[in-house]
Amino acid sequence: MKIIDLRVMRGPNYWSVKHPKLIVIKLDLEGLSHKSTNNIPSFSSRLKKLLPVLESHRADEKEGEGFFHQLEEGITFGHVVQHVALALQTMAGMESSYGRSYPAHEEDHMMVVFSYQEERAGEHAAYAAVRLTKALLAGEKVSITDDVNRLHEIREDEYFGPSTFSIVSEASSRGIPYIRLNRHSLIQLGYGVNQKRIQATMTSQTACFAVEIAGDKKATKDILEDAGIPVPKGTTIYAAEELKQTISWLGFPLVIKPLDGNHGKGATINIANFKDAQKGFAEAQKFSQGVMVEQFIEGFDFRLLVINGKFIAAAKRTPAMVTGDGCSTIKQLIDKENKDPRRGIGHEKALTRIHIDKHTLDLLKKQNLTTKSVLPAGEVLYLKSTANISTGGTATDVTDLIHPYNILMAERIAGLIGLDICGIDVMTTDIAIPLNEARGAVLEVNAAPGFRMHISPTYGLPRNVAEPVIDMLFPHPKPARIPIVAVTGTNGKTTTTRLIAHMVKHKGYQVGYTTTDGIYVQDKLLEKGDTTGSYSAEFVLKDPTVNFAVLECARGGLLRSGLGFEQCDVGIVTNVSSDHLGLRDIHTVEELAKVKAVIPKSVRKDGYAILNADDDLVYAMAQEVKCNVAFFSMDEENPRILKHIAKGGLAAVFENGYISLFKNSYKIRIDRVADIPLTFGGKARFNIENILAATLAGYVSHIDVEDIKTAFRTFIPSPSKTPGRMNLFKFPEFEVLVDYAHNVGGLKSIGDYINALEVNKKVGIVAAVGDRRKEDFYEMGCVAGEVFDEIIVRLDADLRGKTAEEITGPLLEGLEDTAPAKPVHVIPSEMSAIAYALEHAEAGSFIAIFTEEIEESVKMVESFKVIQDRKVMIE
Repeated sequence: MKIIDLRVMRGPNYWSVKHPKLIVIKLDLEGLSHKSTNNIPSFSSRLKKLLPVLESHRADEKEGEGFFHQLEEGITFGHVVQHVALALQTMAGMESSYGRSYPAHEEDHMMVVFSYQEERAGEHAAYAAVRLTKALLAGEKVSITDDVNRLHEIREDEYFGPSTFSIVSEASSRGIPYIRLNRHSLIQLGYGVNQKRIQATMTSQTACFAVEIAGDKKATKDILEDAGIPVPKGTTIYAAEELKQTISWLGFPLVIKPLDGNHGKGATINIANFKDAQKGFAEAQKFSQGVMVEQFIEGFDFRLLVINGKFIAAAKRTPAMVTGDGCSTIKQLIDKENKDPRRGIGHEKALTRIHIDKHTLDLLKKQNLTTKSVLPAGEVLYLKSTANISTGGTATDVTDLIHPYNILMAERIAGLIGLDICGIDVMTTDIAIPLNEARGAVLEVNAAPGFRMHISPTYGLPRNVAEPVIDMLFPHPKPARIPIVAVTGTNGKTTTTRLIAHMVKHKGYQVGYTTTDGIYVQDKLLEKGDTTGSYSAEFVLKDPTVNFAVLECARGGLLRSGLGFEQCDVGIVTNVSSDHLGLRDIHTVEELAKVKAVIPKSVRKDGYAILNADDDLVYAMAQEVKCNVAFFSMDEENPRILKHIAKGGLAAVFENGYISLFKNSYKIRIDRVADIPLTFGGKARFNIENILAATLAGYVSHIDVEDIKTAFRTFIPSPSKTPGRMNLFKFPEFEVLVDYAHNVGGLKSIGDYINALEVNKKVGIVAAVGDRRKEDFYEMGCVAGEVFDEIIVRLDADLRGKTAEEITGPLLEGLEDTAPAKPVHVIPSEMSAIAYALEHAEAGSFIAIFTEEIEESVKMVESFKVIQDRKVMIE
């Protein structure tokens, strides 16, 4: 058993729209496809022993039958891999539960799909699950410890911390999308011009100077002291020689901490003698040259949280501790405490496991204790000098107990420092008493306070402290999203995308759009190439200048990593026909339609799926969507259209030479087709379909009919505006068309256009793309033979794993079977083929160049035209 393909889905995809984060693996079962778990002696019992947590799983949808019961009855080993991968992630603190497995098209292969929370963890779980399953099959000794530990490490390295997770979850619950910008929890909330950013609990609105002040403990202390806020008496020193004089002024007990420290690092509290003070100074200087020496304030450690100038929550923090029972050692007490199901590794759970580190051992040593010492019953032992949750401390919510004086003080502090999200550390005996009366003090102000103690307190009420953060970043009715129009289909995607982008720009939007030739922002090409996948979509949605996105979404990107967004406002499917079959486990047109259907399924409930009513597979997608549906058709009498509008639906049709909208019983005419440049006088019928789809997209996006009409009239097809899409060049004696059409459907559409022309001779330069099937090559030859009077067969520069003969052989067979008498030339080089056609062009002929190298082909044709025009002028 081995993995022969692994893909990471990062958005809605072919396997699931509801579960966007999936690992998809293709397994070679190496002879196990006809065997089940009940065919392998002891396999089930060994798996149960290795992963008892699988008892709660189910292998399928049968009610009442758990995974272990079905394991005994017999399931496939693909299902085993799926469930082991899910279990490993869950055991490492990344709850994962969705999955499915099914046979692939190839014999002995299986597709296994399962969810993940962190991408690298999902990949590791896939390989680990296969390795463990193989070891169980071979009867080898197996352990999951190393894999679970590695998954824990990945989680701690890359998964959201509790503060970030709470904010992202609150945003998602409101329909605010997010994009992770790096591995360190830098998150974009919202899209385009409406985006905001967070990193942990710092936001794009957090003032830089405020962070600097909060990071400078002396500056913070001075500001607070000047404002009448109680702070500990103390000073900052930079050399050990200053320590004795400072102590003589302050006296004991003391707190020594780094000037620029955070999270309690390098801090030592309740220092009672000079020797410990020297150690504390040395420890603090590991983190900061400047060291603060302050009076130790008696009392409890409280954290007050202020967001957007308002007090939100308060928590009492207690350092990691154990309570003696008179018989257990300190080590045993810690182990017992760590068995609390609320404790986990790092930020995995509400509490962190207590680790015995050097700091803990030093504290024990000061009290003449070791980890083997036995504490008397009822005696409390603190294992850390600071109350941080990340070092094993606990938190008790006291939000409802805090005195109004202390609330006002906290809000004043946040304003004085200038922080939008502010954590204030207070030491006092009772937070219900004004701080100045309880002889308490403000110890620190934090610019990026952790939310964990508030959202998951050990005791008391959890507080949704992320809610006011989102209220601050996106106050009602400020939008977080920008309109997104997504376009897919076999043919016509790029032209439709460009036409809609032109229309939206004409309306005054700052448009970002993606196509098969590049990423454009405000009509500027920013990245060249086939940019129709998730990366390209995110490129546009991350751009801070864009307020409208039009995204071409091709089959390849959908199968490679899913969509780059979870929802769109308008989803268009132009058509579905045979293309790219046999690639990435898509073998039928019906499966290809399911890939394309991801787009309409991802439309928001109040958005529109725009579907081709003339295409059976596209029309059927309407049954699976949960949004509004609008249809377009080249036939105004299409029964599907008539039925739809009879129910009050919206449709666009080609009727009586016009582009028209049907809405209820009304007809709204947009423009005469012959007057729209993109239709080439109405002869390019396939572009009429694209215009119909664009009309609906504009209308449901609240663009006025007159603006739609103007946009269509001003969209002039050309190599610069629509590169490789119906680029027509008129020579003195003949015409040349350069087009990207690279499949049978595209070739037929261009053929229909050419057949409507009055020309003496039709010459076609055709090729077949190497990653298609043999039958596709043959059909390309057949269609070319039907359309053209003379055919030049060329080859792409990249044969995509095939030989020249494997491609040209079936294509030539199709030509021979369809048009045996027509002249055929095989010229492998694309540029040589174009040169031959231009040099031998006859008067009144029409040459159609189906190109891979659009830019180079256009340059060659333009250069040749310049030469021809000069000859005419000379003559």
